[in-house]
Amino acid sequence: MKSSRVTLIAWLFACLSDQSVGYPDGKVYEACSTMMPLHGHLPQKFPKHTIKVNVTEFKPGDRVKVSLSGPTFEGFFLQARNADHLEDPAVGSFALADQRRSQLLTCGHVKNSAVSHTSKSKKNHLDAYWIAPRDAPKKIQFLVTVVQKYSIFWVKIPGPTIFQPNTPPLTTIMSTNWNIPTSLPVSYLSQPFNSSDCGDRKFCVRNPTNCDPKANNCFFLSFKQDYDSLLIEMSGPSEGYIAFALSHDQWMGGGDDAYLCISEGHRVDISTAFLIGRSYPEFDSKNALEKMSWRLADGLIQCSFRRRIHLPVVTGRFNLDANYYIFLADGEVGEGGVIYKHHQQPLITNGKYNVLGPLKDIGGSRSPFLIKIHGALMFVGWITTVSIGVIIARFFKSVWPNTLLFGEEIWFQVHRTLMIITVLLTSASFVLPFVYRGGWNKQAGFHPYFGCVVMALALFQPLMAAFRPPPQAPRRQIFNWLHWTAGTTARILAVVTMFLGMDLPALNLPDPWDTYTMIGFVAWHVGTDVLLEIHGYCLIRKVEVLEDDRIQILQSITSAEAQGHTFKKAVLLIYICGNIAFLVTFITAVMQV
Repeated sequence: MKSSRVTLIAWLFACLSDQSVGYPDGKVYEACSTMMPLHGHLPQKFPKHTIKVNVTEFKPGDRVKVSLSGPTFEGFFLQARNADHLEDPAVGSFALADQRRSQLLTCGHVKNSAVSHTSKSKKNHLDAYWIAPRDAPKKIQFLVTVVQKYSIFWVKIPGPTIFQPNTPPLTTIMSTNWNIPTSLPVSYLSQPFNSSDCGDRKFCVRNPTNCDPKANNCFFLSFKQDYDSLLIEMSGPSEGYIAFALSHDQWMGGGDDAYLCISEGHRVDISTAFLIGRSYPEFDSKNALEKMSWRLADGLIQCSFRRRIHLPVVTGRFNLDANYYIFLADGEVGEGGVIYKHHQQPLITNGKYNVLGPLKDIGGSRSPFLIKIHGALMFVGWITTVSIGVIIARFFKSVWPNTLLFGEEIWFQVHRTLMIITVLLTSASFVLPFVYRGGWNKQAGFHPYFGCVVMALALFQPLMAAFRPPPQAPRRQIFNWLHWTAGTTARILAVVTMFLGMDLPALNLPDPWDTYTMIGFVAWHVGTDVLLEIHGYCLIRKVEVLEDDRIQILQSITSAEAQGHTFKKAVLLIYICGNIAFLVTFITAVMQV
C-alpha cells in the first residue's frame, strides 16, 4: 500500500510539474520557423554543443552525415537552411541513423525537413543524414536547438557550412555567441485554449457542443470582456484558415464583419475583412486588433487577439455590444496566402446573440433550417412512404381480396394514400431550396436537375393514374407498363438525387457514413423485393402441384395460400420496421448537422 501511494504521488508530481507543458515526444511543429522551445524561459547565450559533418562540399542527391554531440541533453531540433538566408524555411530532407532516439518531422511543405528527439531520455550524441535536394542553395548551414533540461536550452546553435562545388566560401563565419532573442516572441501561444470557463466567465461557440480546444477535431470560439475590450480566442482543425464573422442575418455576405486566422508556411496571419455578397473578402488593415498571438500544432490553428468593444465609425467594424448571428468557417489557402471558399457550410448560430450579454455556451448548425427540412421531407417520402406503397401494390393484392376500405380494395387505398403523401412531401420539399436560395443554385451540380425530373415524374404518376383505363380495356396493359416505368424511374432517380444531395455543402452529412447507409437502404429494399418475388414463384409452383394431384382437395390449396399470406404479412411488418429505422437514422443525422 505504501509503495503504491509513493508511486501515485510521484506520478502526480510529474504531471503537475512545469515540464508537463513541454514536448517530451519531440513533436515540436510550432518551432519549425523560429526553432524556439515554448518553455516560458529565456534561452542560454553560450552553447556547449557542436555539430559536425563528414564533408565540406555536396551535390544534389548527396547524403551528408550530421553529428550532434556535447554535454548530456534531453531534446534537440535539427535543420538545414540556406546559409545566405537563415530565416528561410528548412532545406532538404533527413534520414535517421537511430530510429529509437530520433524522429523525422515535416515543417511547412517540406517532408522530413527536421529531426527531433522521441523522448526525454538522456543522450550526448546523435547522428542523422541530410539528403541534398535538386534545387539546393549553393551554401547550406546546419542549425540545432538543444534542450539540456526544461529551463536550460540553446536556440539555433550554428553548425558547419557546406558548399556546392565552385561556390566561394562565406566571407564571415557566424560565431558561437550568435545573437539569440532575449525574449519570447509575442506572437506565440504557449498552450492550447481552455473551455472550462465557457458559459461562466466567457461566451463560447463550439462545434460540436462538447468541443475541447485541446483536441484537433473541433471548432472553438470564445469572447471574454476585459474593461473596454474583448479577448477573442479561436481554434479549429485546418491547414489553411479558420474564421468567424458577425452578421445581422443568416446570410453571409451582407457587409459582415469577419476575422481570419490564415496559416502561411510557418506562421499565422491574423486579418480582418468585410464580406460583401459571395465575392472574395475585402481585407483591411489590422489596426483594430491588439495583442495578436497564434499557435500551430498537428493541423490545429489557434489564434487570439484583443479588440475594443467600440471603434470609430470610419473603421466600419461592428460594435461588439449588439446582437449578431455568429458564423464559423474554415478552408484552404493557396500560394501567396490566397484563401479559397470554405469546403463545408459555415457554422451558424441558431439566433442572434450579444457576446457581452448573459454568458452562454452555445453551438449552431452547419445546415440552414430550410435545407434540413428539405432533406428530411425527401427522406420521408422516398425512403418510407413510396417504398412501402410500391411493395403493397406489387405483392399484396391477393392478401386482402375481400376487404374493402371506403368502397375500394384495401391494398389500393393504402397504395394510393401513400403515393399522394409522397407527392405532397416531394412538392413541399422541392420548393424549400428555392425559398432559401432565392432562385436556382448553380453550384449544386446535378442535384437540382435530377430533383426537377423526380418532381415532374411524381406529379405525372397521379395524373396518369386518374385517367387509367378499366381493368379489361385493351389499353390497360399499356397503362400498367407506363405506370410501372415512370414509378421505377422516379424511385431510382430519387435515390441518385439523395446520394448527390447528402454531400452538398448546405447539408454535408458525415462521409462516408451517409453513402454506406444509403447503400444499406437500397440493399434492404431490393433484398425484400427479391425475397417476395421468390416466395411468390414458390407459392405458385406449390399450388400448381396441388392442382395437378387429383388426390389433393381444394382445402389443401387454400391452406397453402393462407400460409403464403402469413409469410407475406410477416415480411411486410419487418420491412416497415427496417424502413422506419433507416428513416430515423437519416433524420437524426440531418438534425445534428
